[in-house]
Amino acid sequence: MKTAIVTGAARGIGLATTKLFLRKGWQVVMVDRDEAALMSEAAALENVTPVSCDISDPDQVRDMSARFKTVDALINNAGVADFGPIEETSLARWRTVMETNLDGVFMVTQALTPALASAKGAIVNIASISGLRASTLRVAYGTSKAGVMALTQQQAVELGEKGIRANCVCPGPVRTKLAMAVHTQDIIDAYHDAIPLNRYGSEDEIANVIVFLCSAEASYVTGQIISVDGGFEATGIGLPALRP
Repeated sequence: MKTAIVTGAARGIGLATTKLFLRKGWQVVMVDRDEAALMSEAAALENVTPVSCDISDPDQVRDMSARFKTVDALINNAGVADFGPIEETSLARWRTVMETNLDGVFMVTQALTPALASAKGAIVNIASISGLRASTLRVAYGTSKAGVMALTQQQAVELGEKGIRANCVCPGPVRTKLAMAVHTQDIIDAYHDAIPLNRYGSEDEIANVIVFLCSAEASYVTGQIISVDGGFEATGIGLPALRP
């Protein structure tokens, strides 16, 4: 049975990805720093191993990674969303975002590289449409996700010699519980207008692409930045009002 490690697995895209891997016959190591939520979700699933770990902490990453000799897929999904104006983003806020969103991806991948090489495994890093197209209030978040995309390509180039593939998924607006709790109706309407498919994506739609990239069907795909966004990235030029 193949093994996937999913960080940020207690909710959202990480949990949806975990469940899809399980349906495909994999076993999953669920990693999250929210131990209560992690254990609650893991208790309802089979073939999972919950591991409490804060990926921004080098010691915790080392201890978590030491448990595994062979890993078929690593999904670097854990992230911090901290939005605010540039002038109100303190260095402490900036570093908090970078420590998880970028440093964490680097440290977890580095620590698990021998286990991934053993299986000739796959890495999928989760960035964001915010790393591809700038937006207000996302100076730290968007920059961290742009860094994840660059890191993915570095991983693909260097780790390819070990048989490891590395790709990056950039979700657009996704209908998560958190998003729906903070997005006003005006924001929802604006996203619908700006997205060619005129809707938010679902967690399962993002998970489908992640799991595909870890499959044999994607065996020659590496170093790619894939937007799963309903066409949102493609609308960078032009206004919804100008569409026919």
